[in-house]
Amino acid sequence: MKTIKTQLAAFALALFVSSGVMADKVVKEVKFKVNATKSELKWHAKKVTGEHFGTIGIKEGVLTMDGTKLVAGKFVADLTNMVCTDLKDADYNAKLIGHLKSDDFFSVEKHPTATFVLTKATPKGKNEFNVTGDLTIKGITKPVTFPVTVTPSPTGATAKGTLVVDRSKYDIKYNSKSFFDNLGDKMIYDDFTIEVNLVATK
Repeated sequence: MKTIKTQLAAFALALFVSSGVMADKVVKEVKFKVNATKSELKWHAKKVTGEHFGTIGIKEGVLTMDGTKLVAGKFVADLTNMVCTDLKDADYNAKLIGHLKSDDFFSVEKHPTATFVLTKATPKGKNEFNVTGDLTIKGITKPVTFPVTVTPSPTGATAKGTLVVDRSKYDIKYNSKSFFDNLGDKMIYDDFTIEVNLVATK
């Protein structure tokens, strides 16, 4: 009887210790809300005869952290708040932005937002991740992958990375060599970049 009690006590102790170890390994996932005012999206597009760049507003977003690990994330870009920062002539600037918002490009009246939803974050090193997710533009969703640096803090986290977007995959055809031949110096390159800088807090 003494031996059985001893074995039961040992088993209970082992179970308690094991449960404690497992509890120590579980880090609570925390969601941080993206601060639209402090966050920023910068776009940069090129054509044969030059380039343009500017910013896009952020409507909302969230980063979910498990300790120092990025486990989920999302941001919604406000395409109605699209700005060109390289053109100083007000009329030319307004003309460009109006064209970008038209059906030739982003059809902003029909599709006022673009969305990125993280599906996988693969650690590369300290604070470095290869992020894969679904990017939706003009109602078309395609997977994209890009490197991101995530810096956690006691009150939140920041995520920075540069996303390369192939506009031809989102039915943006205007002066694209993927759809038209013999464009000459009117050609606009399919790839453009979005520099993502998200600041998220509790």
